[in-house]
Amino acid sequence: MNTNYHTIIIGGGAAGFFTAINLTDRLPDARIAILERGKDVLQKVRISGGGRCNVTHAEFVPKDLSLYYPRGEKELLGPFHSFMTGDTIAWFEERGVELKIEEDGRMFPTSNSSQTIIDCFMSLVQKHSIDILTSHNVTSINKEGHWKVHSKEQNFTCKNLVVTAGSSPKVWEMMRDLGHRIVDAVPSLFTFNLVDKQITELAGIALETSVEIPQLRLESQGPLLITHWGFSGPAILKMSAWGARELHESGYKFDVVINWLNHISTQDCYETLVAHRGSKKQVGNEWLFELPKRLWKFLVASINLTQKNWADCSNKDLQHLATILTSSSFSINGKSTFKEEFVTAGGVDLKEINFKTFASRKQENLYLAGEVLNIDAITGGFNFQNAWTGGWMIAQAIN
Repeated sequence: MNTNYHTIIIGGGAAGFFTAINLTDRLPDARIAILERGKDVLQKVRISGGGRCNVTHAEFVPKDLSLYYPRGEKELLGPFHSFMTGDTIAWFEERGVELKIEEDGRMFPTSNSSQTIIDCFMSLVQKHSIDILTSHNVTSINKEGHWKVHSKEQNFTCKNLVVTAGSSPKVWEMMRDLGHRIVDAVPSLFTFNLVDKQITELAGIALETSVEIPQLRLESQGPLLITHWGFSGPAILKMSAWGARELHESGYKFDVVINWLNHISTQDCYETLVAHRGSKKQVGNEWLFELPKRLWKFLVASINLTQKNWADCSNKDLQHLATILTSSSFSINGKSTFKEEFVTAGGVDLKEINFKTFASRKQENLYLAGEVLNIDAITGGFNFQNAWTGGWMIAQAIN
């Protein structure tokens, strides 16, 4: 087997495949190989979005799109002017894959199956004669004029090396050996585990909230989901992404304060409760603010107001209720992975990448894209958009 290639891509995921396919569109005679350590390729594509593949997000302004990246916001702004959501949609449609927009802005193939994306990529790889070499675990990389890539199975040479191996510690160590600074990995996109499990009896309830971790000065807003182990939903996931390092340093032990009424202040809530004191019904049987009935009963019971009539509530009672509705405090001890979509913050330092080409500033003819870089996003298709953008720009830069 001829092991000399024009370009070798380490990592058989979204960014690697997108780089390879776009590169052969530009340079059809270039000999390209994708090395994947596992037995299968495109595994994150397969499981994304519950098996539907959340391809991108319907955000069409580069500046607004960049705001979804806790790490990488500034660096991706330029690249998004070259290739972003609209370009992704057009790219897939030109290759026979139509995408649809859901109410929350997430975009999926109209087939509702990630296999559609995988089939598209695999047919293009076959069409362009790109070599897919699975079970090739890269053990070392060095440069002697050309790149030399060593795996347990074979040794390869290439002019251009593209690294899209995600958060692989071994590959990060190889990047460090090539002179790159590595920002240590910490988890991002995770849910919170509760110490007191009482509220988890309300699992399944979801509502718009404001969430705060006062000791870490973290705030978030959006839908919160009560689960069997604690709290999840976009409000929590956003907070876990933006506060990834602070939460890691806390040992995932902290107090979270929830305003169940979202934008309503404690004082405004109190005034609404006082105005309702004319009712003769029991507090537990007449819920306000359109809160879910089960949640209202739980909160009222927690301060022993369930059997009390509205008319008999003192100002102190109502102040207590207003406080519990707008600033309930819960102790968190630990985290859980959000579905199978584990994301890390960390990777190659962004200062060492030229974001006009996604080329290394440390080594010539070395390019990096996807989660190998210290870039990550909240859930909703944004991590894939980073992969498409990086892969496309590398493909335009390589000669």
